[in-house]
Amino acid sequence: MRIYRGILRLAAPLVLLWLLWRWLRGRDGAGALAQRLGRGPAEPEAVRLWLHGASNGELASARWLVAGLVARSDEIAVVVTTNTETGRDMVLGWGLPRVDAVLAPLDTAGPLRRFLNRWHPRALVMLENELWPNRIATAHEHGVTVLLFGARMSEKSAAVWHRLPGLAADVMGRIDWISAQDPASEARFRALGVPAERIGPVVNLKARPAPAHATPETLLEDGLRMAFHPTVTLLAASTHSGEDEVLLDAFAQAREAGDVERLILAPRHPRRAPEIAEAIRAAGLDFATRSAGEPPGQAPVYLADTMGEMDLWYRLAGITFVGGSLVPAGGHTPFEPERYGSAILHGPEVANFAEPYGALDRAGGAMEVQDALSLARALGELADPVRRARMAAIAREVLEAAHDGGEAALYAALAKALHLPELHA
Repeated sequence: MRIYRGILRLAAPLVLLWLLWRWLRGRDGAGALAQRLGRGPAEPEAVRLWLHGASNGELASARWLVAGLVARSDEIAVVVTTNTETGRDMVLGWGLPRVDAVLAPLDTAGPLRRFLNRWHPRALVMLENELWPNRIATAHEHGVTVLLFGARMSEKSAAVWHRLPGLAADVMGRIDWISAQDPASEARFRALGVPAERIGPVVNLKARPAPAHATPETLLEDGLRMAFHPTVTLLAASTHSGEDEVLLDAFAQAREAGDVERLILAPRHPRRAPEIAEAIRAAGLDFATRSAGEPPGQAPVYLADTMGEMDLWYRLAGITFVGGSLVPAGGHTPFEPERYGSAILHGPEVANFAEPYGALDRAGGAMEVQDALSLARALGELADPVRRARMAAIAREVLEAAHDGGEAALYAALAKALHLPELHA
């Protein structure tokens, strides 16, 4: 840890220059620099939990947990940190009582010390693979209980940690409790030295139903329900760079064959909208853009380049291609399309959800595709409403088991960490 902290001290001036550059270029909004440096007025004393997630996906998966926590006790307050302004703004948009959201402090001594002195959390929960060594060590040194929920450790990440045995032992030794996302991650944490008594049950946070942001009434008011019919609508959910062209090619083929009529293209990062718009034009397809307030009309492609509306698109699509799976991004959750009764297609890169996708593919609850041709063929097969409905039903059956168990263990761990009695529903 001393070597790691030494490297951080040497890198701190460069990091500060980078933050100033982002601010000067308008990449960070007002107050962002101060938040990243841990600055801000002192907050009143409270039974406070610090919860950290990288960005929107991780934080959205924990919304049910945060909502349940503040509902179970009027004493509890939560400060949520994230690496992105979009993630911060999403949490603020939840409107939950006693829940604040700020950008995460840098993993260096000054910002962390100022953050802890400002908020005085009793416990820190980090989501998925957010293992920041200095953050963990500093929190531990300030008497803050450190927990990992939905912890994910890939084979590649584990290999890196094993090459740094001293740092690994130091970091893992300061973690008070872990609930892994899957059995493979749990085994890797054990191999890195986390004692068995500090490991709780496997809980995939993303398997829990998330509160919907939109109601059917909202859809009717927006005119979207009239524009899109699930039987002929494909959703490309959370796509990454390198996937859009493949999806547009496959959609064009399937549309020409009469298998689908509409494509809702919802990128993981809305800032990519201009490049996606160019790709749609290059494909020779008309489109409308959500962020511009353009109605879908009769355009075959709807560029859904907004945040916080993914549940709208799941409601409207009978088939969902889950993005981040044709490129090495690990894939995104199959639980959300399953929840809305959508048939699931995905690429081969699904390391983040290897077990759920493996179970789905074996049972026929999802289909793997590799390129535009195989995706177009899959859309042709799913043009059959019976086949599509059967796939969705199998997916629900396969993933239902993942919805059960584990919640009580998480709330019990939080009650202990926050020095409170049991947190009853």
